[in-house]
Amino acid sequence: MDTSSDLSSMVRLNIGGKKFCTTIDTLTNREPDSMLAAMFSGRHAMSHDSNSGYVFIDRDGKHFRHILNWLRDGIPPTLSDPDCSQLLGEADYYQLLGLKEILKASRRETGEVEAELTRVDIIKCIQSERVRFRGVNLSGIDLSKLDLSLVDFSYACLRNVFFSRTNLQLAKFRDADAEGSIFHNAILRECEFTGANLRGALLAGTNLQSANLQDTCLVDCSFCGADLRSAHLQNADLTNANLEGANLEGANLKGAKLSNANLKGANLQRAYLRHVNLREAHLEGANLGGANMTGAIR
Repeated sequence: MDTSSDLSSMVRLNIGGKKFCTTIDTLTNREPDSMLAAMFSGRHAMSHDSNSGYVFIDRDGKHFRHILNWLRDGIPPTLSDPDCSQLLGEADYYQLLGLKEILKASRRETGEVEAELTRVDIIKCIQSERVRFRGVNLSGIDLSKLDLSLVDFSYACLRNVFFSRTNLQLAKFRDADAEGSIFHNAILRECEFTGANLRGALLAGTNLQSANLQDTCLVDCSFCGADLRSAHLQNADLTNANLEGANLEGANLKGAKLSNANLKGANLQRAYLRHVNLREAHLEGANLGGANMTGAIR
């Protein structure tokens, strides 16, 4: 039997160190407008490792098996809210529009209360000069790629809201409930999050320079590659948070909880870490040059 055509259609992928084997048909048929379909359409020259033959993609490979299973079978996985948020962020990155819609729909179905406003309502509102959504329930709606700078979301219910690539500079989220929301690649410079609940939120690639995150619940959050320079994180709960590769230069972490936090490869130069318990944090490859470590527990 001639297997040469089968072998030529096989693809080896290295996703952030996790290795997968699939076919060109799987990567191109179900989501033909995706980034993966474009990569393996034959229109672009692909760079392979000369020894192993793997194509490297610099993403977290944790959920890539779910993406492959979706592309193979068209069946979305059943996941916890934090994992669903992370997978939704990966689907957004790979431009898997079908998977994104199904995941967002499933999150709406499991939401406790229906949102009071729609995306269209929000767009109409932001045409005015000052916008406030204080205490409003916006759970589960898609607010991606909008300009919501200076908007006041204090005390609002923002569970599972999709803020990917949204401009939220100087927005206020004081005491808001944004559990499980996706802020992937959003602009959050100088935002006010004091007392907010962001448990399980996806903040990978966000710009949080000088943001105020004091007393914020950031348990299980993903900040991979985020810019947190000069951020205020006093007394924030970062238990199990993923800050791998994040830039925390000059950030104030006084009193922050970092139990099992992943700070591998993070930039903590000149960060304020006085009396912070770092014993259970993962600091391999982190840059602590000039950090104030007086009384820190290691």
